[in-house]
Amino acid sequence: MPKMRAVQVPRPGGPLEIVERDIPDPGPGYVRIKVQACGVCHSDTVTKDGLFPGIQYPRVPGHEVIGLIDAVGPSVPRWKPGQRVGVGWNGGFCGYCNNCRRGDFFACQTSTDVTGITRDGGYADYTLAPISALALVPDDLSSTDAAPLMCAGVTTFNCLRNSGARPGDLVAVIGIGGLGHLAVQFAAKMGCKTVAIARGKDEEPLARQLGAHYYIDNKTQDPSAELQKLGGAKLILATVTSSDAMKAVLGGLGVRGKLMVIGAVPSLEVNTLQMIFLNQSVSGWYSGTSIDSQDTLNFSVLSGVRSMNEAFPLDRVAEAYDHMLSGKARFRVVLNIGT
Repeated sequence: MPKMRAVQVPRPGGPLEIVERDIPDPGPGYVRIKVQACGVCHSDTVTKDGLFPGIQYPRVPGHEVIGLIDAVGPSVPRWKPGQRVGVGWNGGFCGYCNNCRRGDFFACQTSTDVTGITRDGGYADYTLAPISALALVPDDLSSTDAAPLMCAGVTTFNCLRNSGARPGDLVAVIGIGGLGHLAVQFAAKMGCKTVAIARGKDEEPLARQLGAHYYIDNKTQDPSAELQKLGGAKLILATVTSSDAMKAVLGGLGVRGKLMVIGAVPSLEVNTLQMIFLNQSVSGWYSGTSIDSQDTLNFSVLSGVRSMNEAFPLDRVAEAYDHMLSGKARFRVVLNIGT
């Protein structure tokens, strides 16, 4: 039987092992994808460290998958071999059923089928995916550039377009790392008056390059005061994992302003009187469905938004993962697996 390379985690907290496996065949409603690129995302720690209940090991991580369909199972309409597709971690959320439409994604009938967690992901030469997970990749986007958009990209894009912010509104992004460098680009391309907030003046040239109209150094400046000088933010998008950094900007919200959190922190202290009297809010945002991934890819092509990546071959997966985990990656890490 034909074989493939796969990178598996043998047990919670176990090493990343490169092994040889049989190439799988797709069942009803599934396609097989010859993987070209797969992002190495911090959320892969969920699988690596066993942070999600019920993961069956060994498991292949990877939820930022781009590749070519090379086989389709029974009962697969529309999709065919040769199409280049993307699959995100949220592959189990179809985007079509009533649960998805009202935002109750974890009640979705397919929500237990999650790429790289409950089902093997993209750290391999081939992977299987349900058709509910698929997004068509535009020809003008390389596979390496497209891979991070399946998680980091759709999370920031989808958050911004569902935030209520409109062109011309003041939108601030805290952090310009793996998520933030995409959020700044999306906000600017959506026509928002975009503010990048980061530590140190040396980050300002990059922020301007990404499209920021203003830069605030929260190491030497009071970000709340600086945002109020600009009129108060309609939206602050927090991509960092620091509750102190988030707390420091809450005073910069304008009337009916909103802080949206996509960087996970265990808790966040807020001034409830400020929230009440100025009709402000704090909310979280997850990623999106395959439809949202499709929109993210299309918008990125039309607007010129691109992820900034460091690429590694599959046989250097442990090095790539450690580089991502160390925080030294600038900005996303991608495995280039096939052509």
